[in-house]
Amino acid sequence: MRNVTRITVSALALGALTFSLSACASSSDGGGGQSKSADAPLIVAASPTPHAQILDYVKDHLAAKAGLKLQVKVFSDYVTPNTATENGDVGANFFQHKPYLDDFNKKNGTHIVPVVDVELEPLGLYSHKAKSLKDLKDGATIAVPNDTTNEGRAFNLLQANGLLTLKPGSGDSATPSSVASNPRHLKFKELEAAELPRSLDDVDAAVINGNYALGAGLNPAKNALVLEKAQGNPYANFLAVKDGNQNDPRVVKLAKLLNSPQVKEYIEKTFKGAVVPAFGKPA
Repeated sequence: MRNVTRITVSALALGALTFSLSACASSSDGGGGQSKSADAPLIVAASPTPHAQILDYVKDHLAAKAGLKLQVKVFSDYVTPNTATENGDVGANFFQHKPYLDDFNKKNGTHIVPVVDVELEPLGLYSHKAKSLKDLKDGATIAVPNDTTNEGRAFNLLQANGLLTLKPGSGDSATPSSVASNPRHLKFKELEAAELPRSLDDVDAAVINGNYALGAGLNPAKNALVLEKAQGNPYANFLAVKDGNQNDPRVVKLAKLLNSPQVKEYIEKTFKGAVVPAFGKPA
């Protein structure tokens, strides 16, 4: 999923996404409730980009050979996919990361669980003035996203790369006031995520979502000074089901296909670093 904001989630369309409470949805294949028969199609709810795109690739190129009938149901919001999975209208969903799901389950009394990580839309640090971290001058101004999830991610990225130290317990909610040690005397400018690429001429560096970077003509793999790591990242997006359905043979087949070499190649070629494979067990 794209990233949860204080009022909105951004879309990568999404990168940052609109956190809509509407239940508008369209289906890329049939509809209807999800049958639990092992021979029935597995209906998976997904947001349009990149999730439905990846699922459509699996459906068109891999599913038949694996003996899986797959239907992709596209939703324009980030509430309905979970409620539809909870009530059985769909058999699984693919659009979100663990911090979002944990919050959703807590607030809504749902029982959705992750099955397998698939991809990450990484934050990166970009600059028009520095070619490496060591080129950032003392007192440099760094722009960061001003929404709750992405701002915390941004400060954790800066800490992971030795630019600052956060106060203990800051976690995913870190803000400028969470900085405990700032040896380079960095200054921080909080902006809407979509504005960050346009800020690069006015600041020394900016932490930008992968989708916005790509939209601005930046190549995350080549242009980012540093990127979030995919392996074990809590913001990796995963296939999810209602608790108890993890061993549905269709879900097991889909999980394997989503972590296949073919999907890895598809993600890398299609999204060019704005979305990266993040396969494996959810963090």
